[in-house]
Amino acid sequence: MLDVQQIFGRAGRPQFEDEGLGIIITQHAQLAHYLGMLTHQTPIESKFTDPLVDNLNAEIVLGTVTNIREASLWLSYTYLFVRMLRNPLAYGVGWEELTADPRLEGRRKTLVSDAARELEKSKMARFDEKSGNLYVTELGRVASHFYIKHSSIVMYNDLLKRHMSEAELLSMMAQSSEFGQMAIREEELPELDTLARDACHFDIKGGPENKHGKVNILLQAYVSRARVESFSLIADMMYVSSNAPRIARSVFEICLRRGWSSCADLALTLCKAFELRLWPHQHPLRQFEGILAQELLFKMEDRGLWMERLQDMEPAEIGSILRHPAMGRVVQDCVHSFPSLSLEAQLQPITRTVLRVQLSIQASFQWKDRAHGSGMRWHIWVEDSENEHIYHSETWLLTKKMMHEPAHTVAFTIPIFEPLPPQYYIRAVSDSWLGAEAFLTVSFKNLILPERHPPHTELLDLDPLPLSALNSPTYQSMYSFSHFNPLQTQAFHTLYHTDENVLLGAPTGSGKTISAELAMLRIFNHYPGQKIIYIAPLKALVRERMNDWGKGLCSRLGKKMVELTGDFTPDLRALLSADIIICTPEKWDGISRNWQNRTYVQKVGLLVIDEIHLLGADRGPILEVIVSRMRYISAQTDLPIRFLGLSTALANAADLADWLGINKPGLFNFKPSVRPVPLECHIQGYPGKFYCPRMATMNKPCYAAIQTHSPLKPVLVFVSSRRQTRLTALDLIGYAAGDERPRQFVHMPEQELDQELVSIKDPNLRHTLQFGIGMHHAGLTDGDRTTCERLFVAGKIQVLVATSTLAWGVNTPAHLVVIKGTEYFDAPSRRYVDFPITDVLQMMGRAGRPQFDRQGVAVIMVHDPKKSFYKKFLYEPFPVESSLLDQVSDHFNAEAVAGTIGSKQDAVDYMTWTFLYRRLLQNPSYYDLEGTTPEDVNEYLSALVERTFTTLLADGCISVGENDEIESLTMGRICSFYYLKHQTMGLFATTLKPEMDFKQVLHVLCGVAEYDELPVRHNEDKLNTTLAGEVRWPTDTRSADDPHTKANLLLQAHMGRLPAPISDYVTDTKSVLDQSLRILQAMTDVSADAGWLDTALVTMMLVQSLMQGCWGDESSLMMLPNMTPEAVSQMASKGFQAVPQLCQAASENAAKLRSCLTDVLGSSRDAAETMQVLERLPVVDIRWRHPYLVQAKPKGMEGAPPPGQEYQVEVQLRRFGGKKSGSGLARVYAPRFPKVKEEGWWLVLGDVDTHELLALKRISFADHTTARLTFPVVNGAGREMAGVTLFFMSDSYLGLDQQYFVAVPGKQQRKPGQGQAQTGKGQVQNSRAEAGQSQPDMPSRHQNSDGDAAQLAHVVEQISLADGHGQVPDGTVEAKTQRNNARQRRG
Repeated sequence: MLDVQQIFGRAGRPQFEDEGLGIIITQHAQLAHYLGMLTHQTPIESKFTDPLVDNLNAEIVLGTVTNIREASLWLSYTYLFVRMLRNPLAYGVGWEELTADPRLEGRRKTLVSDAARELEKSKMARFDEKSGNLYVTELGRVASHFYIKHSSIVMYNDLLKRHMSEAELLSMMAQSSEFGQMAIREEELPELDTLARDACHFDIKGGPENKHGKVNILLQAYVSRARVESFSLIADMMYVSSNAPRIARSVFEICLRRGWSSCADLALTLCKAFELRLWPHQHPLRQFEGILAQELLFKMEDRGLWMERLQDMEPAEIGSILRHPAMGRVVQDCVHSFPSLSLEAQLQPITRTVLRVQLSIQASFQWKDRAHGSGMRWHIWVEDSENEHIYHSETWLLTKKMMHEPAHTVAFTIPIFEPLPPQYYIRAVSDSWLGAEAFLTVSFKNLILPERHPPHTELLDLDPLPLSALNSPTYQSMYSFSHFNPLQTQAFHTLYHTDENVLLGAPTGSGKTISAELAMLRIFNHYPGQKIIYIAPLKALVRERMNDWGKGLCSRLGKKMVELTGDFTPDLRALLSADIIICTPEKWDGISRNWQNRTYVQKVGLLVIDEIHLLGADRGPILEVIVSRMRYISAQTDLPIRFLGLSTALANAADLADWLGINKPGLFNFKPSVRPVPLECHIQGYPGKFYCPRMATMNKPCYAAIQTHSPLKPVLVFVSSRRQTRLTALDLIGYAAGDERPRQFVHMPEQELDQELVSIKDPNLRHTLQFGIGMHHAGLTDGDRTTCERLFVAGKIQVLVATSTLAWGVNTPAHLVVIKGTEYFDAPSRRYVDFPITDVLQMMGRAGRPQFDRQGVAVIMVHDPKKSFYKKFLYEPFPVESSLLDQVSDHFNAEAVAGTIGSKQDAVDYMTWTFLYRRLLQNPSYYDLEGTTPEDVNEYLSALVERTFTTLLADGCISVGENDEIESLTMGRICSFYYLKHQTMGLFATTLKPEMDFKQVLHVLCGVAEYDELPVRHNEDKLNTTLAGEVRWPTDTRSADDPHTKANLLLQAHMGRLPAPISDYVTDTKSVLDQSLRILQAMTDVSADAGWLDTALVTMMLVQSLMQGCWGDESSLMMLPNMTPEAVSQMASKGFQAVPQLCQAASENAAKLRSCLTDVLGSSRDAAETMQVLERLPVVDIRWRHPYLVQAKPKGMEGAPPPGQEYQVEVQLRRFGGKKSGSGLARVYAPRFPKVKEEGWWLVLGDVDTHELLALKRISFADHTTARLTFPVVNGAGREMAGVTLFFMSDSYLGLDQQYFVAVPGKQQRKPGQGQAQTGKGQVQNSRAEAGQSQPDMPSRHQNSDGDAAQLAHVVEQISLADGHGQVPDGTVEAKTQRNNARQRRG
């Protein structure tokens, strides 16, 4: 009727006629009906009941409806509900029912319950009638995503089979309800017959007279591009063609989820056929229709020029066969541009039932933007050859940028069964190109499964031991509990009363830290002079131990404890006097490499390694090397070292115990279920190819989990990124507000909350805390993070959304832990990868508070394909494998420097100390070992050693003699000393050169391997492109997503004092700066060893710039607080151009300088702050004795000529001002540098004529010191030395460097410049550019590429180097060139 009214509404033109005329011609019986409808207004009724099932399914998939109550509430928002109240009889609702239930809650519940039962029946949802809960299924998701009707899904359930032909699949699709309104018209039948005969390649069931047959004909005619004459058929074909790709995609997804490989492949082929209008049997080059003419394509098909033939043919040959010579090259280009991949796979058995596959993918075609666009999606799946079942499937995106990169690795796990099948197949199929697929057969013929693991340690039924078992009231007073828990009780005797090495494997939260304390107390009792080393894999764990033991164990027992991490490096005296050293693996590795010269390393009595199961993680090789080295040290010194390994429950604890030298009494490997607080675990799978939408679908279930499992108790929600913390917290607030309880998570008075919010700096955190939800990630300030932790532990806020690092750091247990996604974005591989299983176990371990909960709850939300993997390994222990192979080159180099490895045989022997050697025999296929006989193992290790030494040889770290003896070279020693990667030394060898400028040195710094892992997150390439336009030296925008480019931009922005575009860049800048100092120290030593004076000085200048956060060619006043370029100009106009001038003025007339600073800075407070910094700055007096001849020391090289004579100069340094005498090394004022640092200096002797560096020494001193430097009799030009230039360079400050000419007595000297100290005494000098004082002349070619005339001999406004990693005990490093050494020997 509405249509009739719409038609009648066209009668009468408003601007021309007063009335309109409508005439209806119909049957006589209908006349009264239409007359009544036209004269009386007809209400619009709802038709929502018909598609209710489909709409309810969509809401379930979306997450807005999770139970019948929510579904009934959802129905109340519909127009159907409004009309049911107004016109109940039209919807079958009687007046009695409406009177008894005015809101029709019963009727709404009935409607949604019936719809839910329909969904349950068709497997589109799971409906629990008892609880009323609704759960989404894979089939329901597919139906909602592709907009497929419920009736079509029911039909697919009946007709879809594992093996189907193209005709059967097309026939089934034609029966979809989406084509239900298709009509059969008599006039169309002849044309349909013609189409069926000429355009259809597959049989038509039912023929054209049948509605489904007509749809089938139109589907095939559309792909065949048949010409249709009838207008009605054209309209029908347009409708069919618009729906066919969507329906085919849904069928493909259903087959893929069911694991039907052949049917999935067929469905995907049909999808592409509908989208491309191309049959799979036609020539694949038809997909280049815009480039190749139809005539050529027909010729290629007629003459059998298929892809296999074309790939081997030359352009002239192709053109000859096609009778079109000019198109031969074009056709060949299309063949080379046709998408193809090459696949290689490495198999690594994890257990006897789980296999890890490392799939290497290399694109082997030419990218054309016109044909390939910006990216191509590929489906990768693994199928069984026997039953054609898909065991794993995922989507992989290939972009144009990835074409120019080396092979890409995709890692996944698949199940295997015994007896082993002959092979699996790995297929990579293009999502959009017909015929583009790669195929790899993975044979299991030589696969060796790992040995079966021994059983776990049974938890004995023992009475809990009381604290009195310690037999010490002092020890008992440290603990607040009265009895040890069952695990501690069982291990107590071994830990406290024996010296047995112990491996304690137990779930997180089992009290392993107290077990470690028992072993420490035994050291205090029986071996009071020995040291305890506690190695924790993360700085957060180190900090937790420092806080915990600093307040408890150490303060009560009067023990000294020091922290040794990248943030804090104690001096030698603190290390020697410490009873407990808590450190990260990298720091102890760096220190123990030189164990022969460090007595405190040889005094270790107990080595505690926390989280030793991280052997298989990224930092595992370092842990492995530490233990291997400490066992080696113990064997060499005959001093027993007790090893205590703490880990989660392990599958292969026996191998770990054997490696650690642990006997049966010391092995405690309990089951994962053995926890003081039992853990209830729920694993929920979520599909969806794309990460962010999948995370969004988890938010509603996350809120539901909180309401179900922990409505009042603390909740930890772990997510993968900072952005996800914010999005998750905001969604939880939204759901709480939807329940009309927005403040349900706040458990403190309003006034107290307001006081806490005042100190919060992050606006998002301030917003979420108002609703009782905290956030915790690295992007927050320390104060914000501490406030969140304190409020959560105190129970003031109920929910804390955190990144995974919180699981390792702060001890914040909760009743419920929700792990929202088990993937994170890995920047180097530019894809989402899984968390290590150890991280997931650690997060789960936070569930259950020992003193408050009887049980904990963990809800793990995972990507659906990985659900079975987590089901297996969250309840079964995970085997630990060695990851030493990835970093063996760096550790071989370190041992070669230490003297442990002196030959290839030594290297093979060294490998037998490692955990890798134990696992080689237990799981050979994981490490690509073909057999387990001694000959196979020896051959494998020998090949490994040979490859490693070849790599180190190429990077200049070692030399190999004729008899396979290994000698460490300078590059290798620098690499080990500064804890760098061998690839970095290779970079230095090829890129560092004489007379480099500032820009070139910065470029080398940013190219090192240490920055390979710097994350470039989503869309950060755009931020980098923007930042590249703001920095001094723009980078290539084509490499905006490269981590080395980002490092360059961050350092330039730091020196240029540019604001960070996002908070993540602040954290990244800290990380880049943290590593830059030791790298630059190494670059300085490499330059010094090569004798490159200019490069070494520029490197020191770069160190100073990074420390102070300003450019080296800027005024040194910029490093002072409150100074701006305008203030610097005003100070220059008052006669103050450099920092030394201000220092001198501060000492001579402080009041006048303070007044001057107040005028310039506009504030007496700012002036006072600047004066305080000036008083801190070091003023160093330099004196020297005239150079004198000494006998050169022999170099100890076989066959070397006897040493001759060389000059030695003795330099005396005395520090004035800024520090009280005897107070130790002064700390540097560097507010823009993220770490605390102590002052250091370089003494450099150079020849400015030959640009040759003759000697270099790094020194640190508190008040005064004396340094001796030697230099050769003749310079690089072969002339006798008349004198040398002495450079005194700060490694921290700008403008405090000094330069003098030191004359050789009795030699004809160059004319000394003003300020030269003939008597050997010098004062603080500035460069000519700043202080106007004369300096020795130097060639003007020492200029950077931008033409700034900073002459590098006049290094006064430079920047310094930090102590960084590997400070030598005496604080000195001396480097000379081999060239100088030889010259000295010649005398």
